[in-house]
Amino acid sequence: MAVINMREMKDNQSGKISSIKVEGELGRRIRDMGLIPGTEFTVQGRAPLYDPVAVRVRGFTLSLRNREADYIDVEVN
Repeated sequence: MAVINMREMKDNQSGKISSIKVEGELGRRIRDMGLIPGTEFTVQGRAPLYDPVAVRVRGFTLSLRNREADYIDVEVN
């Protein structure tokens, strides 16, 4: 499987989180939202200006800003 940045994913593309590349408050916030390595998700769509991105994860839809998605590496299916 290829590893890419979450920001590079297309609509309806699925993947599994491989790593979170940020520490501190932002890293904790991302992990508190349920985005931890090994978690599977699907990109549902993007706002008209491509920020934020909506992902379907653990039975709910979550919106992430592009600056948050930049720190998440994923294995795409």
